[in-house]
Amino acid sequence: MSTNCFRTAILFFALALFSACIAAPAFAQQTGGQGTSDQFLDFFRRTTVSGFVDGYYGYNFNTPGTRKTGPERTFDVNHNSLSLNLVELSLQKIPTADSRGGFRLDLDYGPTQDIVNASDPSGPHVFRNIGQAYLSYQADVGKGLQIDFGKFVTALGFEVIKTRDDWNYSRSLLFTNAIPFFHMGVRATYNVNDKVAVAGYVVNGWNNTVATIDKKTFIGQVTVKPISKLTATETYIGGPQIPNTTDWRHVSDTVATYSLTPKLSLAGNYDYGRDKESGATVRWQGVAAYAKFQANDWFALAPRWEYYDDEHGFTTSAAQKIKEFTITGEFKHKDGVLARLEYRHDYSDIPFFLKNANRFSDHQDTFTIGLLYAFSTK
Repeated sequence: MSTNCFRTAILFFALALFSACIAAPAFAQQTGGQGTSDQFLDFFRRTTVSGFVDGYYGYNFNTPGTRKTGPERTFDVNHNSLSLNLVELSLQKIPTADSRGGFRLDLDYGPTQDIVNASDPSGPHVFRNIGQAYLSYQADVGKGLQIDFGKFVTALGFEVIKTRDDWNYSRSLLFTNAIPFFHMGVRATYNVNDKVAVAGYVVNGWNNTVATIDKKTFIGQVTVKPISKLTATETYIGGPQIPNTTDWRHVSDTVATYSLTPKLSLAGNYDYGRDKESGATVRWQGVAAYAKFQANDWFALAPRWEYYDDEHGFTTSAAQKIKEFTITGEFKHKDGVLARLEYRHDYSDIPFFLKNANRFSDHQDTFTIGLLYAFSTK
C-alpha cells in the first residue's frame, strides 16, 4: 500500500469514527435498533478514544548549515522552523476479568514516525502510520495474566515517544541512542501483588516489524514498588540483531521514580549496552537524572542532566563522552492545551556538533517552544 493510500485510509477512518459517534444514536432511534445502540454505547464505554497534536519551534545557536541537529537529538531536529512533530488518534480497550478481550490502535502521522521507523527492514513507510497495534487477552490465571500480540513501544527507558507523557520536550541522550523505539511480537505481564509486577517478551528485534533473522530477541522486566512513593523497574533485552551471526546485543535498563513531596518528583535512568561489530566488542552506557516541580495546577519546572559514554562510537557514530543539561518550563491549560519552553546545552569531549556551514564545535545550545493539544474520553 502506498503512503498516500495509507494516509487517505487514516483520514477516512477518523471521519468514519466521528460520523459514527454522531449518527449511531439517531440511526438506532429510526430503526428501533435498541440492541444495536446499546452495543455501540457499550463499546465506547469500554473503549478510550484519545489523541493529540504536537508541534514546536526550535532555534539552534550553532546555526547548522543543514538546518538540523545531529544524532544527539531525536524528534525536535529542525533549526529555526515551525514544525509539526506528531499527530495521533488512539483507541484502547483494556481487558478486565469481566471482558477479557482488548486491543490498542494508535494511528500516527508526522516526522516523528519517519524517524521511529527509519531502520525498519520492512521499509520505513509500510507501518509508519501505525504507532501501536496489538490485541490483548487477560487469561484467568491468578490475579490476571495479560497477553498482548502485535506492535508496541519498547519497555525500556524513562522517556517515551509521545511528548505529552514526558517531563521535557526534547528526548534524552539515552532515549535517542541507547535503546530501541518499538517491537513486534508477544508480551505477557502479570501483577504478582500490589508491590511486584513481571513481564516477558519475545520480539523480532530492535525496531523490526518484520523479522530479518531466524533468532528472536527476548525482554524480561521486573517492577517493584516497596512504598507508594517509590517505583523501580529493571529491564533486560538481549538477542542477535544482524543476520549470519551468533553475537547478541545486550542492554540493561534501570529506571527509578520517587515522589519526594506532592509537588516534587525525582527520577533516574541508567543504561548499559554491549554488542559486537566486526568481531570486536562495543559498549555504551549512560545515566540521566530528572526532577519535576509542580508549582501549581498550571505551571511546572523540570530540569534534566545526563552523561553518556559512547566508548566505541557505536551509537552516535563517534567515540565520545557527551553530556547535556535541559531546563523545561511547562504551562498547562485546563482545556488540554500545553506549552513547554525549553533551554538545552549539549557538550562533548570532541568537536561533534555542526556549527555554521562546515565547522564543528564541542558544544551546542538550543531553545525550543513546544505546543500540544491532547484529549481523552476517559
